[in-house]
Amino acid sequence: MKIQHSIFKIQNFKKAICFCLLLIFSVTTNAQLLDNYIQQAIENNPKVKAVELSYKGAQEKVNEANTLPNTEFGAGYFVSEPETRTGAQKAKVSVRQMMPWFGTITARENYSSSLADAAYVDIVIAKRQLALQVTQTYYQLYALKNKQKIIQQNLKLLSTYEDLALNAVEVNKASSVEVLKIQIQQNELNEQRELLMGDELAMESKFNNLLNQEEQAIMVEDSIDIPVEEPMLSMNDLELHPELEKYDQLFLSIKKSAALNNSESLPSVGIGVDYIAVEERPNMNFSDNGKDIFIPMLAVSVPIFNHKFKSVERQLNLQQEELKAQKEYRKNQLDSQLKEALQQRISARISYQTQQKNITQAKDAEDILLRQYETSILDFQEVLAIQELQHKFQLKQVEAIKNYYLQTAIINYLSN
Repeated sequence: MKIQHSIFKIQNFKKAICFCLLLIFSVTTNAQLLDNYIQQAIENNPKVKAVELSYKGAQEKVNEANTLPNTEFGAGYFVSEPETRTGAQKAKVSVRQMMPWFGTITARENYSSSLADAAYVDIVIAKRQLALQVTQTYYQLYALKNKQKIIQQNLKLLSTYEDLALNAVEVNKASSVEVLKIQIQQNELNEQRELLMGDELAMESKFNNLLNQEEQAIMVEDSIDIPVEEPMLSMNDLELHPELEKYDQLFLSIKKSAALNNSESLPSVGIGVDYIAVEERPNMNFSDNGKDIFIPMLAVSVPIFNHKFKSVERQLNLQQEELKAQKEYRKNQLDSQLKEALQQRISARISYQTQQKNITQAKDAEDILLRQYETSILDFQEVLAIQELQHKFQLKQVEAIKNYYLQTAIINYLSN
């Protein structure tokens, strides 16, 4: 009776395990927990803050561009005083302001503004990359935690098997070797659990660093499942990816730089005035005696030797061609990554479905063995073999869920 009671205990426990597995793998649309982590990371991560500060610096460059060249002031004292009809020249003061050609300041502002736009795209890229890292780390944590749950459930089941084996030894239906085999399997599972616990601590540390917070336990969802149908995806979405848009913004900034280079190759005009203090001639009385001198000045700066501007123009043309090639290369890389992620996600779905079938069939096999024990001697070797298979299938199913969402995170980064 005691042995039969243990059998019923195993069967009830197996039902409880199946119920727990259904809870673990039940469909859920609640991703609020992960969304909160991503938002926290974006608000606190130092890399995002650094990129945002860089963007603010680029914006300030626009104000810097809206300036004129320095106003030139000069003053001199005549050590040897030149004599003029109206008197000796004592000192000279001058002021001059150079003015760029019409439209040059606007061209400079447009160029600085285009660089700021490119810097803003860096913010978008940094946030998307951070969201990708947080998402992938989150699902890796989910897998580590749930693998430990599965191991703990199997340890409880093995403990029940151990009791059953000890009872069987007492009535000469099993040998002590069977008990030792169960204990060896328990040792193996305990080792796996301890290794997973260490991996979990390391992964939580990484996750906390992404959130830029003190070390603390990370909560993950209890229930994550793979959707029934594969989401539809348009490959054209890749054209709008920020990493490719960054090349478009840089290309535009080069065009603005070319316009600025053309403006700077035009003459500059300067206006100013010279003032000369004149001393009165003594003992003389005539008009304009000691009259100071004012000299309005007009200056023109002409870039006669404009090899510099022509060289800059050629450099900008080469940079445009370089950006086109870099964009095409990066686009091919992203396209390959997207297609690989889609294929890996399909593979994860297939693995998940296969493991689900394997788990069901392994459970059926175990139930058959347990029912046979009611009328004959229980073959512990077969039971343990089936239990080991179930354990392997359960872990592989969790791994398939993790891989599915790791690839989904990559797909979302590339296509959304």
